[in-house]
Amino acid sequence: MDALSEANGTFALHLLKVLCQDDPSHNVFYSPVSISSALAMVFLGAKGNTAAEIAQVLFLNTEKDIHGGFQSLLAEVNKPGTKYLLRVASRLFGEKTYEFLSTFKESCLRFYHAELEQLSFAKAAEPSREHINTWVSKKTEGQNRIGTCFYLGCKAHMLGESIISVGRRLVVKSSLSHTLGPPLSRFSVALHHHRLHSTR
Repeated sequence: MDALSEANGTFALHLLKVLCQDDPSHNVFYSPVSISSALAMVFLGAKGNTAAEIAQVLFLNTEKDIHGGFQSLLAEVNKPGTKYLLRVASRLFGEKTYEFLSTFKESCLRFYHAELEQLSFAKAAEPSREHINTWVSKKTEGQNRIGTCFYLGCKAHMLGESIISVGRRLVVKSSLSHTLGPPLSRFSVALHHHRLHSTR
């Protein structure tokens, strides 16, 4: 898993640079693990130039057991019994009329705990979009703190109306939910600020 940790670290830093290009003064909060694991699922089914490009973007050494490394990493992230709650939930949503290889579906489930659910993007685009967004909301307890969705190279928190279309074949959704303590209200933030600067 050391090679994967190094690759994820390099990917995270490069992605941060890209996210900060337009306005370096803005705060950026993202989940490199959600994004890299979603892309790694796509990598599972990719061949040729596409596979090479994904491996390059993720800084992966294709000689190593990448998917086994992600399996271990996600098991660690989703480990129960910790003092915090941190969960990565992933699912693939595929066009109902498209035949996905059973080996691809089995590998996504085995390594990423991500099932493939087939929906009718072509005939029921809006209900499909709503279904995916409902799944995200349930998995993140309505908070959708960080969501990553890949469809032809785009990413979004929730799916907009134009995302699901007739030509769409696969949507990969990975969401991160975390709870580190009770949410802070404006009052409690101000109170904490006061205490930090108090001379008492």
